[in-house]
Amino acid sequence: MSEAKLRELICDLARSMYDRGLTGGSSGNISARTEDGGLLVSPTGSSFGRLDPARLARFDAKGVHISGDKPTKEMPLHSAFYDTRSTAGAVVHLHSCHSVALSLLDGGPADNWLPPLTPYAVMKLGKVQLLPFFLPGDPAMGQAVRGLAGKRAAVMLAHHGPVVAGKDIEAACYAIEELEDTARLALLTRGMGARSLTDAQVGQVVQEFGVQWD
Repeated sequence: MSEAKLRELICDLARSMYDRGLTGGSSGNISARTEDGGLLVSPTGSSFGRLDPARLARFDAKGVHISGDKPTKEMPLHSAFYDTRSTAGAVVHLHSCHSVALSLLDGGPADNWLPPLTPYAVMKLGKVQLLPFFLPGDPAMGQAVRGLAGKRAAVMLAHHGPVVAGKDIEAACYAIEELEDTARLALLTRGMGARSLTDAQVGQVVQEFGVQWD
C-alpha cells in the first residue's frame, strides 16, 4: 500500500470508530508501519473524528520524527509493541466505554482478563493481559508491555482503555472492536450465569486458526 493510501485509511478507520462512539473527544491514538519501515502516528491531542492525513506524525525506520505534527504522548506504548512483536504492523488504543467499565470490576486472571465468550474474541485477540493503572503518557506503560516479551497482541490498561497490535491497520482496528464487543457482552450477561467457551472449545479455535495462546 502506498503511503498516501495508508494515510487515508488510517484517518478513515479512525473516523469510523469515532462516529460509532468507540472513542470520544481527543482520546485514543493510532499508528501504522509504512513500507520503508517507518511509522505514521496520530498527533497528540487530536480527535479520531478529524484526523488530517497530511498532518500525521511521520517517523523514519530509525524512529526519528521527520515530519508532521507532534505525535501522541503514548508513543512509548506503541513502540513497545513494535519492538517486541515482529508481526505488528499497526497499533490502536481507544478509551472504549465497555472495556473500561469491565476493567473496573473484579474479573478473571490478569493474564487472561477477557472472558472467551465467542470464538472471534479468541481468534482476533488471543489472551488479553490486564495491566494496572498508569498515569496517561507514563513510559512505564511501555515498559509493562515490553515485560510481556511479545506474548500478547492485546492489553487492557485498567481505568483507561484497550491497546491492540495487528498485522496491519485494518486487522488492529477490527481486533480492538472485537475486544470492545466482547467486553459489552460480558457486562450485559454479568450475574446471569453466562457460559464462556469451554477449555476444549477454546483449544479447538486455537488449533484451527493458529492463535498464539500461551
